[in-house]
Amino acid sequence: MKNHYIGIMSGTSLDGIDAVLAEVSDDGKLKVLAHADIPMDASLRQTYFQLQKSSENELHHEALAANQLAIHYSLIVEKILKITNLKASDIQAIGAHGQTIRHQPSLHDAIGYTLQSLNPALLAEKTSINVVANFRARDVAAGGQGAPLVPAFHWSQFAQSEATAVLNIGGISNLSLLPGLKNTSNQEFVSGFDCGPGNALMDQWALQSINKPFDDAGEWAAQGQVIEKLLLSLLSDPFFKKAPPKSTGRDLFNADWLNHHLEITESKKSPPVDIQATLLTLTAQSIAQSLLQYAPRTKKLVICGGGSKNKYLINTLQSLCPFLESSIETTEKFGIDPQAVEAAAFAWLAWSHQVKRPANLPAVTGARGLRVLGAHYPA
Repeated sequence: MKNHYIGIMSGTSLDGIDAVLAEVSDDGKLKVLAHADIPMDASLRQTYFQLQKSSENELHHEALAANQLAIHYSLIVEKILKITNLKASDIQAIGAHGQTIRHQPSLHDAIGYTLQSLNPALLAEKTSINVVANFRARDVAAGGQGAPLVPAFHWSQFAQSEATAVLNIGGISNLSLLPGLKNTSNQEFVSGFDCGPGNALMDQWALQSINKPFDDAGEWAAQGQVIEKLLLSLLSDPFFKKAPPKSTGRDLFNADWLNHHLEITESKKSPPVDIQATLLTLTAQSIAQSLLQYAPRTKKLVICGGGSKNKYLINTLQSLCPFLESSIETTEKFGIDPQAVEAAAFAWLAWSHQVKRPANLPAVTGARGLRVLGAHYPA
């Protein structure tokens, strides 16, 4: 029986659900065999936006949303099986991330918590496939940030002879800094952290301003002018000055955060297109600053995530990173669609759980040691 795993990801942007069917070899190398996506149901998306902050009867609403998300995940599993002519019994496990609605590690009681909304038991019931979920919790329990989770996967798939940075631009942007294989083969030297907002604020502003779920290729932002006073205010947030390990999400970078900065800089009446241009520059500049500060010797930058398709964002980032010695490329070079990388990572994390391989990196998250991640829900 082949090591077939399905990975499912619905990211911070809440724009859709991605799934991959992957084959994972015994040494952890992954090959994507199929990729599918479906849009996020509009009402479910709105519910998750509302669940980003306290509201009346939120436990009830979250439980119902978790059920609905599991049903949506089961539909994309059905789609993957149909296009590959496989049966549920052909799949070892599903790795399902769920939807992050709170991420507050190391806070409150010095342990903190992270909450990904999903009913994995229902997903196992609907698909008749083993499900591995709740990947962040064990790392947080061990004193870590619980995020980013992908650097160990990036190391296993994308490490090259020269030092390489893998940039994922999802709702939040994060970096995995991979040492060159000619210098070391030890993953202990891998580092990574969240840089700040990726697509989340841009997508939200595009939906609010022009009723589009995202700014296709950054064409709208390209028509605007950066509001320097607003950009400086946004970049003054303490998160950008905080040293790794660090992680973030919509707990911080949300509509209220943006509105606060629009208010204090008297930018509320600025043309919406100029605000979009400023948000795009915020994403690009926070990434560029992270690279310059923590990986100035990086030779190659490999990009994945939905933001890799934002041409204006990538061009802006490239103009801010003249220290990179080679052109920016995407994970397409490694045979993985940039849009499918995060889902592929959760297929790999499910495999790691099944073979009892630790999948966190203490240098990335700050955890006390290596841990096997995830909780298992049998079919």
